[in-house]
Amino acid sequence: MIAGIRQDRLAAFARREAGIYAKARPKARKALAEGSRHFLGGVPMHWMADWPMPHLPLVARAQGARIEDIDGVTLDDFCLGDTGSMFGHSPAPVARAIRQQARRGLTYMLPTEAALEAGRLLTERFGPFRWQIATTATDANRFALRVARAITGKPKVLVFNGCYHGTVDDSFVSLENGVTVNSPGLLGQVADLTQTAVACEFNDLASVEAALAKGDVAAILTEPVMTNSCMVLPDPGFHDGLRRLSKQYGALLIMDETHTISSGLGGYTRVHSLSPDIFVVGKCVAGGMPTAVWGLTDETAQRYEEANARRAPGRSGMGTTLSANPMQFACLVANLSEVMTPENYAHMEKLAERLSRGLARVIDRHKAPWHVVRVGARVEFICAPGPLKNGTQAGYAHQPQVEAAIHTGLINRGTLIAPFHNMMLISPATKKAQVDRLIASFDAILSDLFQAD
Repeated sequence: MIAGIRQDRLAAFARREAGIYAKARPKARKALAEGSRHFLGGVPMHWMADWPMPHLPLVARAQGARIEDIDGVTLDDFCLGDTGSMFGHSPAPVARAIRQQARRGLTYMLPTEAALEAGRLLTERFGPFRWQIATTATDANRFALRVARAITGKPKVLVFNGCYHGTVDDSFVSLENGVTVNSPGLLGQVADLTQTAVACEFNDLASVEAALAKGDVAAILTEPVMTNSCMVLPDPGFHDGLRRLSKQYGALLIMDETHTISSGLGGYTRVHSLSPDIFVVGKCVAGGMPTAVWGLTDETAQRYEEANARRAPGRSGMGTTLSANPMQFACLVANLSEVMTPENYAHMEKLAERLSRGLARVIDRHKAPWHVVRVGARVEFICAPGPLKNGTQAGYAHQPQVEAAIHTGLINRGTLIAPFHNMMLISPATKKAQVDRLIASFDAILSDLFQAD
């Protein structure tokens, strides 16, 4: 049995769904056979090979919460670029801003009036931080860590086992028998990352305090909710405990909201009144234009200025030439003012609650040993009992064979979800009918997988 499903039944379902998928996409199969040879591993970005279908589709267009491939297959899109398009594909205000800015230039290394307005809107949406702009949240996290080390004079960052912070090297550590080790999957790593990072379990304040008490941790880098493998919610009081311990031991608290911006207007930090020293968010913050932001509290900004004043002349190791370009600012202004609104978040959360309840009812009806987790507009079904408490439990809950089969089955029934850990997002453009179709398709799939003998 795998996640409560007989192995022979799962294998038969997976074979059938793979055949249905491939038959529906002859144009993509032919085009990939001819064109993929130009790319390393056959794909433009290596993780595209991790999608579980027999082969990738080739997208022709996407609008709102719908996506269409070159074979004419149209899908309700709940993946939404795995958060990059959480506010829908090409929101009208953002698309309009792109057209207008394209006529005025793409990059200058100089600011615009829109940059000043973006700063005001970022503060209005996320809180009183002193902002900097990056292109990806990976870069934003990397720069935030450099600031934390400069301010504190300490070398290490504390991260949580199973965390997600993009491709920041320091986050690629894991726990093995309670000991921090280099994550085995990190390609080409030659440095010992345990010299600059320590891993603890999420929701374990005792282990956090033990690590901080050694006196060498510059910052705690955390997501408000673990999202990298089967969502893990914080225990009551966990974030208050992190704040207290970080202050007690002289470490900065960095909140990475790149995925949890789904939580509500202003992200999990604003919704739940958290108080980090540094705030990071990327992916969809500019409506799909590659953009990330990181902000310092006034106190942290003052400490940064003092540390920066002591720095010798030369490059700081922070910033990239194409970051803070005028196109990013135009899109930030459009998205923050016209798309990331209370009304849109209310719509997203209402439909996410409908989806969450519907999936849970299906799971209960089929007596599957699974559970559902929701964080604002983000929903996951997890093919294991819950709730999960930490990254180790989340890793064990991951069921790749089951998830791959369900993923392809949903695509064949008209719905796209994220290829990793069954994640689904609701956008302002998502309709109730799309949510209900997803629930019905999920029910049909579980009927096949859990049918009585």
